[in-house]
Amino acid sequence: MSKAEFTFKRQNVEFLTEGGIKLRGWLYLPDSDKKSPAIAMSHGFSAVKEMYLDSFAEVFATAGFVVLVYDNRNFGESEGEPRQEINPWDQVMDYRYAISYVKQRSEVDPERIGIWGTSYSGGHVITVGAFDSRVKAIVSQVPLVSGSENLKRLVRSDMIPELRRMFAEDYERRIKGEKPLTIPVVCKSPPETCALPTPDSYEWFTETAKKRAPNWRNEVTLRSVEYLSMYEPITYVKQVSPKPILMIVAESDILTPTDLALEAFNMALMPKELEILKGGHFDAYTKGFEISSRLARDFFLQHLSKK
Repeated sequence: MSKAEFTFKRQNVEFLTEGGIKLRGWLYLPDSDKKSPAIAMSHGFSAVKEMYLDSFAEVFATAGFVVLVYDNRNFGESEGEPRQEINPWDQVMDYRYAISYVKQRSEVDPERIGIWGTSYSGGHVITVGAFDSRVKAIVSQVPLVSGSENLKRLVRSDMIPELRRMFAEDYERRIKGEKPLTIPVVCKSPPETCALPTPDSYEWFTETAKKRAPNWRNEVTLRSVEYLSMYEPITYVKQVSPKPILMIVAESDILTPTDLALEAFNMALMPKELEILKGGHFDAYTKGFEISSRLARDFFLQHLSKK
């Protein structure tokens, strides 16, 4: 593949995952008379596809890739219960069904499939890349690599016992058939309780929802936070090799801390590439979008082109 520009069309699609749950999203199809490489991508913690994933997908489709963008289960237009619950292992499994979906499309070369993830899903693509032999290239943008370490950074140590008590209470509520406990995703004035208690999280989610994603809800189940605290993609980063991986890390990331991402990159085996973006976690979608999308596009062009 070259850097020639393609026109493309976008279709609404759906595909089945475990338990017959329908995941819904968009399929971008470049105008090409040949089978194209493909990229599967989903968003991070609680975000829906309208929150800039279309912008990345358009860059990739213009470069000649078939691109599948979908809402994670329990969010946006996808099915799944309980709503607003994030189980990282379910999302890892759903990536693998997404790969299965694009692989069987007649427009796709099944031997040239890549995965792209950001923030929480930046951790997912590390995990999927370690175990799924169909993946040929991975881009992990501003990734969460260690849920336990992330929780320590985001939650004051004196608040952890109360959080653990709430986790236990949630199990007791559920066994009685009561609704799961929920908390806001973001909050304006931490230490108000929320899942992502950083000022830039509040600004990005609320502003992006107003501009692009009115269907985003500022709510997740409390269990989503417990799942996050037990999720460790860094455990699998060595197993990604020999698949090539690009990690795009923000130099001033306080949500998925820069040093943790760099630690994961240092643990990864070759072939690997690292790019450092100026700014914080959310600049990858906005001020740094032109750079972050170009880096990912060029990496996929390099590694998903026919040899």
